[in-house]
Amino acid sequence: MLTTDFADLISTRIRAEHETLAARWFDRLCDLLPVDARKVFPTNSLLDHVPALILEIAGSVREDATEALAANTTILEKARELGALRHGQEASLHQVLREYQILGGVLEQFVLDEIGALPAPAPAGECVRAVGRIHQAVDVLQQTTVETFVTLYTSTIADQHDRLQQFTRMATHEWRQPLGALQFGVSVLRQTAVSGQPVKTLELLDRNVSHLVDLTRKLEAVARLHTTPDAVVTQTVMLGAVAREAVRQLRDMADMRDVELRIDETLPELTVDVGRLELAIVNLLSNAIKYSDPAKSRRYVEISGGPAEDGWCCLQVRDNGVGIPADALGSIFGRFTRAHNGATLRVDGVGLGLSIVDDCVHAMHGRVEVASVEGEGTSFSVFLPLHPIE
Repeated sequence: MLTTDFADLISTRIRAEHETLAARWFDRLCDLLPVDARKVFPTNSLLDHVPALILEIAGSVREDATEALAANTTILEKARELGALRHGQEASLHQVLREYQILGGVLEQFVLDEIGALPAPAPAGECVRAVGRIHQAVDVLQQTTVETFVTLYTSTIADQHDRLQQFTRMATHEWRQPLGALQFGVSVLRQTAVSGQPVKTLELLDRNVSHLVDLTRKLEAVARLHTTPDAVVTQTVMLGAVAREAVRQLRDMADMRDVELRIDETLPELTVDVGRLELAIVNLLSNAIKYSDPAKSRRYVEISGGPAEDGWCCLQVRDNGVGIPADALGSIFGRFTRAHNGATLRVDGVGLGLSIVDDCVHAMHGRVEVASVEGEGTSFSVFLPLHPIE
């Protein structure tokens, strides 16, 4: 048997049985995909894609037609439409890959059955070559379908992310006004309340409203960090000036917990995104104040720093608070992560502060490191370039 005779035979048989092969593929897909059998190919046009793809693969058996198949815009468009269809059906990438693996398996088994029915043994090399060409053709179509599926999947994730960020910005904007009014009202009531249970109730309200205000600010910061800012303020500033502004914002919080805030007056000058730098320092200070140790007679948080290496500086925020458990150090920068559970230490918050710090520092092309000894205190070191990195 000549090579061309064998290739022609297999190609002709696939063409003759392409509808039967399409039906076998379809039966397998009904068990694979997360939709009703009637929706696997919901229109006649899409249903016609299956035998059309098989006919195209049949042509590849005669000769290596991989390049020609890859340039066939009509058949590749059908493969793209399958990718869009599976995305719309919420199939997984694994299911899309399996769909083509099943097609390859159906065609391979057909070739083996045809070889077994021949009156004389087929050349082994030609058998291998025929099956190989089938799989090459299937791979080309699979790649096109998968690329379309992944592109649409990625676009959907990006769209959902944008919608979530828009909701967060809108929600925090709408929350701020009523929370501010509620906070003011509670403050007035506390000043006029008589001692006893009403005062305790108002203190509880005040603490929870303050917590909601703090949470709103953090959610707003998270939403702002993951969008392109309208006007990034990059300017040359004294690090000490930014630190003093952060301290000013948290002075009342520190006084309530009897925490002393210290600033090294020799902090360096750098050119940086001032908004992100201030937000990072505020959250580091807030975190240190929250986790001050009530058992210690003197509680403090100090900000220091200076040149770290050529072109870089280091900002340190160090405290003598309760410290961080060693087994929690590796996860403290994750969102909604709390190093201490409520059974060991009661601290308001949901675990966003340090994730905001990490986001801010990385956006400024820096890095943040932490060292802590439980019961003694914690030190955060923020390394930043003295000048912007393009």
